[in-house]
Amino acid sequence: MDFSSFNDSPAAEAAAVLRPCVDIDRWVEEIVALRPFANRGELIDFAGRAAAPWTTAEIDAALAHHPRIGERAAGNSAEAGMSRNEQSGVVRSAEVQAALDAGNRAYEEKFDRVFLIRAADRSAEDILEQLQKRLHNSPDEEIAVVAQQLREIAILRLEGVIEA
Repeated sequence: MDFSSFNDSPAAEAAAVLRPCVDIDRWVEEIVALRPFANRGELIDFAGRAAAPWTTAEIDAALAHHPRIGERAAGNSAEAGMSRNEQSGVVRSAEVQAALDAGNRAYEEKFDRVFLIRAADRSAEDILEQLQKRLHNSPDEEIAVVAQQLREIAILRLEGVIEA
């Protein structure tokens, strides 16, 4: 959708554009309510600050249907398509894939949520390294990292769906 159409669209339509970026109601509602934005940059800047900080419940809800890193997102939703696209450049060997699988399981056992990282423009080896490092975080440290990664993903997706 182009920027001016987003600004001028009915609230429900604008919200539908935002939800695949990150399905956190408060984030979507704050952005939709503040329209019209003067320009695309102002929209992106505000989206980076909207609904901050996210609650643990909001983060967990947003991650409820997120695929494991290294797995292909299922379904035909816009969010699943974005996830597949973000991970499409992550080429991994069988050895790295096995390590990601083991790391995903260890992460989920420790933190009771799926491991989340902005995969776009990252190698499988970098993702694996970050996963292994983050396994040493405390739950409080990790929720802050997850929130930041989720925000980065949301902004990256928003930049992709709102054209100049």
